[in-house]
Amino acid sequence: MSESSADCIFCRIVNKQIPSTIVYEDEEIIAFLDVRPINPGHTLVIPKHHSAGLEDLDPELGGRLFQVAGRIAAALRKSDIRSEGINVWLADGKAAFQEIPHIHIHVIPRFEGDGLRIQAGPDYGTTPPAEEMQEQGKKIRQALKDLE
Repeated sequence: MSESSADCIFCRIVNKQIPSTIVYEDEEIIAFLDVRPINPGHTLVIPKHHSAGLEDLDPELGGRLFQVAGRIAAALRKSDIRSEGINVWLADGKAAFQEIPHIHIHVIPRFEGDGLRIQAGPDYGTTPPAEEMQEQGKKIRQALKDLE
């Protein structure tokens, strides 16, 4: 993800160059309504500092993003906006359906029959062989060591 903050639509929202409906703001985080909402009240929670993906995000700030997302979820449930449940969704990378290369958390009010579906591939629910899972685990543990 190579988009610079000057080209980033979310950075332009942070800098008040594009109007938005802000529902929360502090020194590091801003939350605003999505202009293409899945359901009414669909809110995006973002860091004010440009971070394209999770690897660019300070872990402490990432934790705060999720705290704010939790507060937004609680506010949605308390409000008159229809919300029988909440999805909290973070997409990191194009293959994960991240459309804007500035890390953001979707807080989406849900209700029966709203039409939103997450569809898994044909192998979903099939447990891989133990050896394959052990090999995957080994690779992840090694990558975690390499990150230290």
